[in-house]
Amino acid sequence: MSKQAFQKIYTKITNITKATCSLRATGVGNEELATIDGRLAQVVRIQGEDVTLQVFAGTEGIPTNAEVIFMGKAPSLKVSEQLAGRFFNAYGEPIDGGPQPEGKEVEIGGPSVNPVRRKQPSELIATGIAGIDLNNTLVTGQKIPFFADPDQPFNQVMAMVALRAESDKIILGGMGMTNDDYLFFKNTFSNAGALDRIVSFINTTEDPSVERILVPDMALAAAEYFAVEKHEKVLVLLTDMTNYADALAIVSNRMDQIPSKDSMPGSLYSDLAKIYEKAVQFPDGGSITIIAVTTLSGGDITHAVPDNTGYITEGQLYLRRDSNVGKVIVDPFRSLSRLKQLVIGKKTREDHPQVMNAAVRLFSDAANAQTKMENGFDLTDYDNRALEFANDYSRQLLAIDVNVNTTEMLDTAWELFAKHFKPAEVNIKQQLVDTYWKK
Repeated sequence: MSKQAFQKIYTKITNITKATCSLRATGVGNEELATIDGRLAQVVRIQGEDVTLQVFAGTEGIPTNAEVIFMGKAPSLKVSEQLAGRFFNAYGEPIDGGPQPEGKEVEIGGPSVNPVRRKQPSELIATGIAGIDLNNTLVTGQKIPFFADPDQPFNQVMAMVALRAESDKIILGGMGMTNDDYLFFKNTFSNAGALDRIVSFINTTEDPSVERILVPDMALAAAEYFAVEKHEKVLVLLTDMTNYADALAIVSNRMDQIPSKDSMPGSLYSDLAKIYEKAVQFPDGGSITIIAVTTLSGGDITHAVPDNTGYITEGQLYLRRDSNVGKVIVDPFRSLSRLKQLVIGKKTREDHPQVMNAAVRLFSDAANAQTKMENGFDLTDYDNRALEFANDYSRQLLAIDVNVNTTEMLDTAWELFAKHFKPAEVNIKQQLVDTYWKK
């Protein structure tokens, strides 16, 4: 072993697996970075003097006498205003041809905020998507996933949320993105003139899959800088957390850890919680809100990734294609924002809670009428009107391509009520009917 500029260099590897190298070393820290034969690696296990490193690009071709150089630090990001408008890889290196940003170096993946320093979320985040703002209103400091099938346009929805959401900064963490998706985000943000408030960390399908593990921590390190130091409202978009979990599984399987449900690592719950619990509302106005995509395989909501996610997050948004109107909608039956009652009717118009409940109840009546029709039963006049309402409601409010503010959503809902029903059938307080029913 030799010393070179205070870096420890070793040349004797004791064990090599598909993803890891082991050697005997001293004075090494957990999660410390190193290079092995020039490839970036990270310490994942220390037992006495036996140190195991995960090699991001894989270990193929590494000899047992390769140089292992420990860098003496964990993965970090330089944070400053210079991050805004830039695209980076999983290591925080620019991939947009621009210069390396300067700033304060912070380690990624630190602890989440002490609960004592948190404040009850109370600020509305408007997205312009009625399936969210009307039925499942989001609040600053919330953590919520989109559950979607892989063939649904969830990245388009993410981009729409990014452009419409009323926030100071948007941090995009892309894991396992196709180049098309990466260019789609880049072009959408550029064309909308919104690049100056967006920071992106991108891992594409061409990059090593293990690097995906770093992306959420990079995104959240940037988010914490803007929320804590600059007191800004930050929205973090993570897509796709299923790819992140698959990368975790690859590493744990190659380290011969015994997998749990659906071949996921036993640590999956805490790995996901470590990310989602970074969502926070600070007393001085800064906040981090996390919206993530979790793709479902074959619509399986019981798979370990969505199943664990549901225990951590404050609800979920469920995308599905409505075959009656041929559009992707935010499903009102399977979506839920557990914090919406903190803002609806308080930060939005007084009729919001009642309109929301009435619309979903009438949509449910339409679903029952649809079942009757499919089973050959006769439909009542009310059934037919409910079905017509449901189609209008899906097309004009639930569809993800509708972009209106909350007041317009409520006005549209009242118009649909008046078009299809009598006031008594809608079951809303008389005082609100007197004020808002479209004469």
